Amino acid sequence: MDRVRQGRPGVRRRVGAAIAVGAAAALTVTALAVPAQSADAKAAGGKTAAAEADAAADVNVAKNAGFESDLSDWTCAANSGAAVTSPVHGGAKALKATPSGQGTAECSQTVKVKPNSTYKLSSWVQGSYAYLGARGTGTTDVSTWTPGNSSWQQLSTSFTTGANTTSVTVYTHGWYGQSAYYVDDVSVLGPDGGGGTDPVEIPAAPAGLKAGTATSTSVDLSWTPVSTATGYTVYRDGTKVASAGGASATVTGLAPETTYSFQVSATNAAGESAKSTAVSVRTPKGNDGGDGGAVPKHALTGYWQNFDNGATVQKLRDVSSQYDIIAVSFADATSTPGQITFNLDPAVGYSSTADFKADIAAKKAAGKSVILSVGGEKGTISVNSDASATAFANSAYALMQEYGFNGVDIDLENGLNPTYMTKALRQLSAKAGPKMVLTMAPQTIDMQSTSGGYFQTALNVKDILTVVNMQYYNSGSMLGCDGKVYSQGSVDFLTALACIQLEGGLDPSQVGIGVPASTRGAGSGYVAPSIVNNALDCLTRGTGCGSFKPSKTYPGLRGAMTWSTNWDATAGHTWSNAVGPKVHSLP
Repeated sequence: MDRVRQGRPGVRRRVGAAIAVGAAAALTVTALAVPAQSADAKAAGGKTAAAEADAAADVNVAKNAGFESDLSDWTCAANSGAAVTSPVHGGAKALKATPSGQGTAECSQTVKVKPNSTYKLSSWVQGSYAYLGARGTGTTDVSTWTPGNSSWQQLSTSFTTGANTTSVTVYTHGWYGQSAYYVDDVSVLGPDGGGGTDPVEIPAAPAGLKAGTATSTSVDLSWTPVSTATGYTVYRDGTKVASAGGASATVTGLAPETTYSFQVSATNAAGESAKSTAVSVRTPKGNDGGDGGAVPKHALTGYWQNFDNGATVQKLRDVSSQYDIIAVSFADATSTPGQITFNLDPAVGYSSTADFKADIAAKKAAGKSVILSVGGEKGTISVNSDASATAFANSAYALMQEYGFNGVDIDLENGLNPTYMTKALRQLSAKAGPKMVLTMAPQTIDMQSTSGGYFQTALNVKDILTVVNMQYYNSGSMLGCDGKVYSQGSVDFLTALACIQLEGGLDPSQVGIGVPASTRGAGSGYVAPSIVNNALDCLTRGTGCGSFKPSKTYPGLRGAMTWSTNWDATAGHTWSNAVGPKVHSLP
């Protein structure tokens, strides 16, 4: 699948540029990002009495440290910063700053300090090349940075003020040509310099957590408010799933007849509390057909873009009802081999992750299956060992639990190890159960022979496989099952290549035809919806064929797929309005 994101430059080139420009600007990098210490670990850390006495005298001299009052007390160069409600680390808001041109999107604040004093500077950041620093210290100015992360991580350093220093400028910035970065919960911890302080006491853990109304896919939670809290974080089975500004939240994206454990923590500018006592909730059974996962005999699959590449930007709720399977594109790799995560792109326009999860739940309630696609044109997920297979299965299942995905789509276009991918998918199936939806989107070259890794994997997991929607585009010419060469863009190309899968061991219900939704959806291989419909008729009824006619018909053929629902919307839904009814009327 074409996964061209705007404003995402090559990493190696940018690293070199960052070093060169950083040297020219005499920017001192004192340390790399350090792992965040959990609230529980903080609470458990053994301090000496002297250290506790010293800490008690320290305050956070930064104002509006969590950006809860938007950009009050902060100045962002060239109006590059704004307060946003997602993503946030603590509370209800965070800073988003976007570099442009030769600007680094620096946001700064001048804080009051005491001379000859030491301050610990820290903040939570997310995104590419996020820097944190202090200048005008009167001694040695400091900074620290991270090359980028798709989740929150803490930057931390310290500085000592000079004999006559009464104010210091603390700042954060990104890097030239990079995408937006996010900052939350800034702390400049040390002696009060006379300028006042934000609250520095970490709030107490919320009490009274209880569950209210539970449906097959959601549950209402409430708890006793904490007076010093500015926000709350909800955890499901130890994983953060929602943020709330008040003492209640609705968690969506749950599976029917499943037991979950929930906890909640309180946050303010000082940090996050320990988690509350857990409450256990079991969701009831859903209405028949209302929880997704039951893929119809003949199904239309569409890939939904979690990014803006020029196609119509959609929320899931805007995806045409013709689509039976919606593949959210794409999961992201982590630094752990095989492990995947998902990062909702702000460009899509969701106000919160909870809003996105609610859309998933609504699609499932309408009988659709929403799955997470792994890979794409730029995907770097690699499963080539037992450890990475387990990491894939565990992380994929965690995302299914967190967001309510019905399953996964395997769209690895840079190679696939059939031995370990088979292990990964079987481990995932064992966790998710028999209703898991498993699809694949190999390129045409991947399905020319049963000896290929993709084809082997499909056959290895045939008993749990839903459908293989091969990409009949960006291909050039390929061999059909009759040994003849066919060029893309014709009904013969679709039918003769589908025949390889149908005669190579896959059940007809596991074969779908994948094509672009418009001429802009792929580099080559677009065919008019009428050609797709002819191919469907040829394979299922023996009519509408070109020069190639299969030796038998396959009335159980699953259907068709397109890249993407966004390009389909750009073209006025021409593809889904034509191919959807044809798929749903197959014998």
